[in-house]
Amino acid sequence: LPLYIFGVFLSMTHNGQARQVLLVFSQIIIVILVLHVLILIYEFCIAGALTKQNPFRLLWNMLPAYLTALGTSSSAATIPVTLAQTEKAGVRKEVAGFVIPLCATIHLSGSAMKITACALTICLLTSLPHDMGLFIYFILMLSIIMVAAPGVPGGAIMAALAPLASILGFNDEAQALMIALYIAMDSFGTACNVTGDGAIAIAINKLFKKNK
Repeated sequence: LPLYIFGVFLSMTHNGQARQVLLVFSQIIIVILVLHVLILIYEFCIAGALTKQNPFRLLWNMLPAYLTALGTSSSAATIPVTLAQTEKAGVRKEVAGFVIPLCATIHLSGSAMKITACALTICLLTSLPHDMGLFIYFILMLSIIMVAAPGVPGGAIMAALAPLASILGFNDEAQALMIALYIAMDSFGTACNVTGDGAIAIAINKLFKKNK
């Protein structure tokens, strides 16, 4: 995969497109990082409101899981750290033991947001259709596809190639750009995913106590 991405950028350099593409990539990366922060604040504000705890303290507690995900780019590999930090937030062991591994495969909010943002960027770059109705359909399909995405580095973008091609009309070159852009910041999406898992576990733990 790294050799393939390297070849894509060599081809863009040869065609004189590399400078423009890299400039746009640098801008969208900043936007995506800001959106990741907003997603986490949103999730932990809900968890904090349910449990009447400081959401930023809860978010800070998940920092080890965030940093581990940055290093591994794998939701599955980060599960032990995510479990430990979630239990430190007061989540019961049996709840954390069920929610965290499950969310590692079905809760990919950071990855889904990043794929959508990157897809829109490439649609704008390559003049592909990008109207709101089309992207709403793409997002709905992506939410289903992400459930089947493996929790390994690059797993989400590989699972998303089918709707990118069938719904948005991405050809081989556009898909290669998507892979390159996604892999360049894959660890940040994974970190957003696993950190948000903690917020979901906190919320489920509160609901579980109410229903018991």
